[in-house]
Amino acid sequence: MTNPLDFQAWAAAGQSRIEAVLQKLLPAPEIAPQRLHQAMRYAVLGGGKRVRPLLAFAAGELSQADPERAALAGAAVEIIHAYSLVHDDLPCMDDDVLRRGKPTCHVEFDEPTALLVGDALQSLAFQVITEFKLCDDAAVQLEMAKLLAIASGSRGMAGGQAIDLAAVGKVLTVPELEFMHVHKTGAIIRAAALLGLKCGAPVSAGEYAYVDTFAKLIGLAFQVVDDVLDVDASSATLGKTAGKDAEQGKPTYVSAMGLSRAKAFAEELRLEAMKSLDSFGERALRLRQLADFIVLRKF
Repeated sequence: MTNPLDFQAWAAAGQSRIEAVLQKLLPAPEIAPQRLHQAMRYAVLGGGKRVRPLLAFAAGELSQADPERAALAGAAVEIIHAYSLVHDDLPCMDDDVLRRGKPTCHVEFDEPTALLVGDALQSLAFQVITEFKLCDDAAVQLEMAKLLAIASGSRGMAGGQAIDLAAVGKVLTVPELEFMHVHKTGAIIRAAALLGLKCGAPVSAGEYAYVDTFAKLIGLAFQVVDDVLDVDASSATLGKTAGKDAEQGKPTYVSAMGLSRAKAFAEELRLEAMKSLDSFGERALRLRQLADFIVLRKF
C-alpha cells in the first residue's frame, strides 16, 4: 500500500494512470490516416512529467472527485498542452529540433504532418471534455468545456504565444512578462486544477477562488523556473534545447531581473501559492507537494 505522504509514489501512480488513459483516447496507429495517428501518438505518449494531469488529480482530491473523471479532465488538458508543444516547435514559431529528449514532431515526421497533429489534438481534447461524463451536473460540464476553450484560445495560451512572438528582441518589464505568461503558460495550468476540482462535489465560491489563486501563482512560478533552467541546465537535463531563449532574443525573467533574483522570485511565488491553501489543511497536501515539485523541480 502506498504511503499517503509519499509524493513520488503518488505522482508515479498518477503518471501511469494518465498514460494509460491517453493510450486509449488517441486513435490507434493502424487506423487511417495512419501517419497522422502515428504522429499524434508520438507527440503525446511516453514523455513529459504530466504536471497538468497531476494538478487535476490533486485538485480533484479537494472535491472528492472520482479519479477516473479527473484523469479524463487531466488528459484533455495534457492533449492541449501536447498540441501547443508541437506547434511551438515548428520553424515558423520557435524552430526547435528537440523535445522531451527526442526529435520534435516536425523533424521526426514533417512540417505539414506536425501542423495537422496540433489541429487534430486540439479537436480531440474537446471531444474528450464533452464525450465522457466528467461530473454529475451537465451545466457544470458545459462550463468545463468553456473554461478549457478560453484557456486554450486568444485570451489564454494562443494569445500568450502571440504576445511572446511579438516580444522577440524587445525588453519587457516584469509586469509585461507576467501578463504574457499568465496567458501563455498559466492559463492551461490554471485550467488543469479547476477542471479537476469541478469533477467532484460542488465547492464554495471561496474554496474555488483559493484553488484558482493557487493555480495562477504556481503557473507563473512554473514559467519563472523554466526561464531559470533555460540558462542553468543542460539540454540533456531539460530534454529540449537549452539556451534557446537568449539565442532567439526572447525576454525572460532572467533577462529582466537576473538569475539570482529570478530564483528568489520563483520561491516567493511558491510560498504565496502555499498560503492560498491554508484553509484546506491536510486535504491540500498533494497540491502543496506539486508546488514544491514545480518550483524545486524534484521528486
